[in-house]
Amino acid sequence: MRSPLISIITLTLNAEEHLDQTIQSVFNQTYNNIEYIIVDGGSTDHTLEIINRHRNRVHHLISENDKGIADGMNKGVALASGEYILFLHADDYLIHNNSLASACEFLEDTVDILVCSIRYGKGLKIVKPHGFNFWTNFKGLPHQGILCRKALIEHLNGFDTQFKICMDYDLLLRVYQNGARLWKSPVVLSVMRDTGISSRKDWQSLKKRFDEERKVHLKNCTPLPMKILYRIYWFLYLPYRRSLYKLKASLPDIKIT
Repeated sequence: MRSPLISIITLTLNAEEHLDQTIQSVFNQTYNNIEYIIVDGGSTDHTLEIINRHRNRVHHLISENDKGIADGMNKGVALASGEYILFLHADDYLIHNNSLASACEFLEDTVDILVCSIRYGKGLKIVKPHGFNFWTNFKGLPHQGILCRKALIEHLNGFDTQFKICMDYDLLLRVYQNGARLWKSPVVLSVMRDTGISSRKDWQSLKKRFDEERKVHLKNCTPLPMKILYRIYWFLYLPYRRSLYKLKASLPDIKIT
């Protein structure tokens, strides 16, 4: 079995509440070939104190103001030496001590991007990856379950800093359009809490995310048929989600993703 170097990158900003669990979940892995990188956006709480308690096991640390999440992710990629990169931010954690080892069993030489299942939110709902298919043109995959070749990220010029929420989907869509070789793993790799910016459920936050998804589509869309399809999609999708949101407000037991 191959044991490529995996660079795990954690972005932090005033992340004291859950950060220690994130860090411990990395250090507790049975997979030994890990490089750990933390990119802090200039925290003013106890985040740096928590990091410094583990500093001897963190391979690279940056703490400085940045231009947002995408900028921080690009900084982490620039520092990484690993063949593959996993983004595990300060609200996330690897679910089991052997989860990375189990995932890496599927990293054959021909795999550019490996996608795993995650568990999400307080109820730890399992989210299984759909892989690359036509639906990738419309929705992304949670980065907490993705191992991607560093060389592929660099080839596509990294994350686009114009996006504040959907930078990972923008990169994933470009990866898909460039014909990258994806493999789906049955492994549940990590837990994604529902506390991040992309998980907010108020309409203002949802609308911001949808607006960015639409910009991702427009940026990466070249064939005329897809341009027409995207227009139809957004003409129908936004009213549908708005109606669903109103229904949720009146019937709180309904779950909206």
